[in-house]
Amino acid sequence: MNLLGSMPGAIAQGIIWGIMALGVYITFRILDIADLTVDGSFTTGGAVTVMLKIAGFPMWSCLLIAVLAGLAAGAVTGLLHTKLGIPAILSGILTQLALYSINLRIMGMSANKSFNFGETDLYVSLGNVSMAILVTAIFAIAIILLLYWYFGTEQGSALRATGSNHSMSSAQGININNMKIIGLALSNALVALSGGLMSQFQGYVDINMGRGAIVIGLAAVIIGEVIGLALLGKHLNFWGKLTFVVLGGVVYYIVISIVLWLKLDSNDLKLFTAVIVALFLAVPYLKGQKKTSFKLAKKRGEKLDAENK
Repeated sequence: MNLLGSMPGAIAQGIIWGIMALGVYITFRILDIADLTVDGSFTTGGAVTVMLKIAGFPMWSCLLIAVLAGLAAGAVTGLLHTKLGIPAILSGILTQLALYSINLRIMGMSANKSFNFGETDLYVSLGNVSMAILVTAIFAIAIILLLYWYFGTEQGSALRATGSNHSMSSAQGININNMKIIGLALSNALVALSGGLMSQFQGYVDINMGRGAIVIGLAAVIIGEVIGLALLGKHLNFWGKLTFVVLGGVVYYIVISIVLWLKLDSNDLKLFTAVIVALFLAVPYLKGQKKTSFKLAKKRGEKLDAENK
């Protein structure tokens, strides 16, 4: 009963992390960049949302400004990478490091901030999990629709082409540096939106709230891809991939709820996450190895040798 009781909350959190995973998907799968900015921009989204709400701003404007803050953070990473020649992974680390101090300043040099007591102007809340699931699902569906539309436009197609083949995209006249900046900005805008929703759901923002967010995002992406390929196979299109990324976040949080229900040490959650991600990363590779022509030829050769003997 305790496990079943925790499921609605896990689903709500899973959808929020799934929205964040959509941002990770843009950099990790579409741009082929490992962006570590998300650990900082997730907290930035939460910090901006909470502090603006405390100042009396309406919630829609809090989330909008949080998205713009995430957009700026991603753009900084893109500029460090494209204009200064710093490797992408190091650019993300530098921005993430800078965001730690920036987030502290946003929160008035306090390690955590909570909404005003009795705040009612929240889109999602732990006090009403059913409504939280509905609202986060609406957000997720709207974002998937927008992303599906955007990546079908000329600019979105150019962004996808940049991630697929830099040299060919450049030869076709695509400014790959601009595409990288746009992709990183868009990714972190979604991450900041997710941080804003999460701060509402839990009622506060903490300076370490985004620690390990990149791992959770990768877990959701990988889990979603594995489930999507298992269910749809070659019929898994771009629309399906985006949908299964969000579902991957839900599955991840359900697994985490089961781990906590088993009364395993919560300090080992990072270890469990790493193991889960490693397992799901290995599944496509191992399946591919079993289907390669070289593997099949080797098995046939061994079979023929056994028959000849």
